[in-house]
Amino acid sequence: MIVNKPLGNGSGHLSRVTRETNARRILAIDYGRRKIGLALSDELGLTARPLATILRVNRQTDLRLLRRICREHSVARVIVGHPLRLSGEAGEMAVEAARFAARLKKETGIETELVDERLTSWQAGEMLAEAPSSSRRRKQGSLDDVAAAILLREYLDRRDHRTGETITETR
Repeated sequence: MIVNKPLGNGSGHLSRVTRETNARRILAIDYGRRKIGLALSDELGLTARPLATILRVNRQTDLRLLRRICREHSVARVIVGHPLRLSGEAGEMAVEAARFAARLKKETGIETELVDERLTSWQAGEMLAEAPSSSRRRKQGSLDDVAAAILLREYLDRRDHRTGETITETR
C-alpha cells in the first residue's frame, strides 16, 4: 500500500514503459521493516525528489509493486540504503537491506547497488523540522521518502555525469 503519493496515469493502471527508451532514472530505496521510502532522479540523473512511501505487505507483494514502479518510471538503476552503524559495521538491518537488494535485482533484472545511508533519516527529520508551518501535514507523515531523496541526492553528487560512474575520494 502506498501511503502518500499516487502513482500511475490516473486511470488506476500503471503506464507501459519499455526498457528500450534508454532509461536513465535512478530509484533510491530507504528500506525498513514496516515501510519503504522511495525517491526518483530525473532522466539526466541531476535531481532527486521524494516519490512515495510504501507500507510493507509481504516480500512478494512489495517486490511486485517495486517492479511496476521501476517499469512505470523507466528506472535503469536502483540504490538501496545500507544502514551501517556509525562504526561502519553491518548490523542486523544492514544484512536485511543487502538481502532485499539482492532479491530486488533478481526480480527486476535492474542493476542494484547498496549505498551507505548513515544519518539520512536524521537529516530528513531535521530538514522537515525546519520547514515552514504550512508543511505541518508533511511533518506528521513519513520521513522515509525524504530520507530516500537525501540518499539519492548524495549519490548523484558523487557521480560523474558523463560516465555515470561513482567518483571516490582519495585521501
